[in-house]
Amino acid sequence: MSYPSVHRLMAQMQRQLQDRPQLAETFANCFPNTLDTTVQLLDDGTTFVFTGDIPAMWLRDSSAQVSPYVPLAAHDTELRRLISGLIRRQAMYLAIDPYANAFNAQPDGRGHVDDRPGQGPWVWERKFELDSLCYPVWLLSRYWDATHDRAVFTPEVVGMLRTVLDVMTAEQRHDTSAYRFERPDPHLPSDTLPDGGRGMPVAYTGMVWSGFRPSDDACTYGYLIPANMFAVVVLGHLANLARSVLDDGALAARAEALRAEIEHGIQTHGVVEHPTHGRMYAYETDGLGRHLLMDDANVPSLLSIPYLGYRPADDPTYLNTRRFILSADNPFYFAGASAAGVGSPHTPGGLIWPIALAMQGLTATDRREQDALLDALVSTTAGTQYMHEGFHPDDPAHYTRPWFAWANSLFAEFVLHWAGASAEDRPSA
Repeated sequence: MSYPSVHRLMAQMQRQLQDRPQLAETFANCFPNTLDTTVQLLDDGTTFVFTGDIPAMWLRDSSAQVSPYVPLAAHDTELRRLISGLIRRQAMYLAIDPYANAFNAQPDGRGHVDDRPGQGPWVWERKFELDSLCYPVWLLSRYWDATHDRAVFTPEVVGMLRTVLDVMTAEQRHDTSAYRFERPDPHLPSDTLPDGGRGMPVAYTGMVWSGFRPSDDACTYGYLIPANMFAVVVLGHLANLARSVLDDGALAARAEALRAEIEHGIQTHGVVEHPTHGRMYAYETDGLGRHLLMDDANVPSLLSIPYLGYRPADDPTYLNTRRFILSADNPFYFAGASAAGVGSPHTPGGLIWPIALAMQGLTATDRREQDALLDALVSTTAGTQYMHEGFHPDDPAHYTRPWFAWANSLFAEFVLHWAGASAEDRPSA
């Protein structure tokens, strides 16, 4: 399918980047990658967007993969069909299993079939990740802001908003939740939850418990701070949609109350005093006094706080946190001959993730830092001119996942952000 607004923007960007041919080529490859390789428009009017070299659709990845196209949907009927269809597909999946993170295109039982308890045939993987509830609401809100397309608010999509609230509320008190997850003989300990699949004990904080991070690795402590920050943001979006579109004051009030409880929990239990960096956010906590100080490449991350809309880029606590993240004090910050940046325990061996480099650029306020990050991204593709999951900072030819559409989309989003900042007007359709 042809997307006219995408082709027009690509042509404009090629003209704007003509003095940076390597950047222009990499952008031209990465920007349409999701559309060209991972989108299936289905007969029921929904859209299946798989992640790349894994044939399943993650609620998180699919939302992030189409993110650069959302502003263009206002003037592109075909993009509206794609994105609204994806939103409806996400609503369908959350109605099937709101605790699952990844789904099949058909109920064919593919995926991690040995996980306990057993999962339905639509589910590829049933790791409960708080961000999997956040991303569909984030996408819906952005799509509405871009298009004002009321047709997207089907009964199923409205039901999705209620489901998100129900599950978040339930997981504020995980000790009473029925959710369990175990993977027999996991490849890594982070692929399963301890204590019979319940996870380590937590105290009530007002925050929402998450079994797994957006890396699909198990949380060490159950309250993942950046995911709860994302929840605060999207609950604000949900409340706004409930009032302004659905005329449902009760739904809005419920979202606002939950939002306030989570925010209080973050500020009460998620802030620490670091001996070097001062007042900063922890990555995880259990509400019992333990904190995990790190950041992970996958979004939501602490680095992505301004991108998510939780705090501005000049917020003092964020700036302290950012200095920690981009230093050797973060155990997953790696530096080598070719690049320096944030990686993830999901890819052992000290690999840097292009997603983290792009997010560092999207949240940077220094033009020189952005320029250096663009140079690092385009020079570490091992000649492929595509982003990868992770690469070794001393040898970019050592990389994981050659086909990872989320990374390509986020890189393209960073380039668009950078190009808009350098011109009087951002290129438009």
